[in-house]
Amino acid sequence: MGKSKRTVQVIILIFIVILGAYAIGSSVFGSDGKPGVGDRVPDFELLGMDGKVHTLAEYKDKVMVINFWGTWCEPCVDEMPALQKQWDKWKEQGVVFIGVNVGEDQMTVDQFVHGVGVDFPIMYDKGRKVTGEFGISPMPSTFFVSKDGKISEKFEGQLNLDTLEYKIKQLVNSN
Repeated sequence: MGKSKRTVQVIILIFIVILGAYAIGSSVFGSDGKPGVGDRVPDFELLGMDGKVHTLAEYKDKVMVINFWGTWCEPCVDEMPALQKQWDKWKEQGVVFIGVNVGEDQMTVDQFVHGVGVDFPIMYDKGRKVTGEFGISPMPSTFFVSKDGKISEKFEGQLNLDTLEYKIKQLVNSN
């Protein structure tokens, strides 16, 4: 009887240690490792439509709108005119728009972008590495990043013109 009581105590102690380690790890590293509001936006390196490899470090000290999209995603396609319109409005004030295409080949992306008249920077994430690091699901997903490089908001789903403008104004005015 004493031996089985000791075994139960050891099992409970092991369980408590594992639970404590998980709780500490979750609070230190985040529960899923994906960037969230208040986190520093993760840097990445992607090939752009201009043929150059770009990193987010190039846009240091700038407000950023990072949009993950695909040509096969109807809400993504529907929000492109709003993104382009806001890019036209805010680019002179230093707001950077980055469209990250998720998993498609260059020819498909290039044809789509030229067809709809988008001219803000587009980058290819053919292998979906960056998409995974950002924890993208669903699409479109848009990250609003302040000048200090922290995520001020993550918006999942299609943005309309008014919502997009409101969120950018908030960022620009807070910096």
